[in-house]
Amino acid sequence: MTLLADDPLIAAMVISDPLPLHESSRRLRELNPASPRVYGVASMADVGRRRWWPLASAARGDRLRRMLNDSMREVDARSATSQLAATLAYTVVGRVVALVVLEGRAWDPGLENLWVHNDSEGAIDWAGVVDPTLRVLPDDLASDGVVRLPSEAALATWTAHRCHRALQPLFGQLHTASRGIVSVPAMWGMVGAAVITIATQVPLLAGSCETSGMRRAQAVLDAFVRFDLPVRGPVRTRGPVARADRRRVDTAVWPLHQCPTSARDSTANLV
Repeated sequence: MTLLADDPLIAAMVISDPLPLHESSRRLRELNPASPRVYGVASMADVGRRRWWPLASAARGDRLRRMLNDSMREVDARSATSQLAATLAYTVVGRVVALVVLEGRAWDPGLENLWVHNDSEGAIDWAGVVDPTLRVLPDDLASDGVVRLPSEAALATWTAHRCHRALQPLFGQLHTASRGIVSVPAMWGMVGAAVITIATQVPLLAGSCETSGMRRAQAVLDAFVRFDLPVRGPVRTRGPVARADRRRVDTAVWPLHQCPTSARDSTANLV
């Protein structure tokens, strides 16, 4: 059995009604035992609400502006905006694509369904869902707490659609809050980078089939493109990375140039 770090938030979860989401999130946490919050989500029914807030609240008001101001105490405005855009992309897309790649399952990444948790420095370090229902493939063995979709293509399209609807207002609000210092297309490019990174690292960490993982990630990217989203555009950021965000990037995003050669080769066609 994989030994997980003694995470107080995970240890404090009270699961009264085990569901497929709990099984999947447990397996995702085991991908990174030292930092078990990097992957997966919590069900909001299982956790207290301290330091949790609905992600939808960031699509209005000045929350993103305040988060930017906090980050700019350590880095310049462009870097702070890029870091926050990448965090939003990973929170909404990266986490759920990890499950799509690993198991052919997906929770609802819609904006109204996602909550996020802040660490002591005010940065997002975990995510939760209000509705724990999973979308799964036709041959999935789970019974309760799932909705079966007809194919991998349908799962990819549904996942990309829900992520699109969640990130569109968030990126728009961030673009306004940052006075346009990073373009919205560049933010969508970060989404594509997150999908590619997840497709590389999850099969390696899980010891699972790289081919099926790449195929599922490619299907999600293709669905984003069908929605006319520039997820395959170049991503350029400038400036240093904040100390706190560098720590999270190291655990949540494995840069492709650091992956083993076999993994880099397997992502060559994932564009």
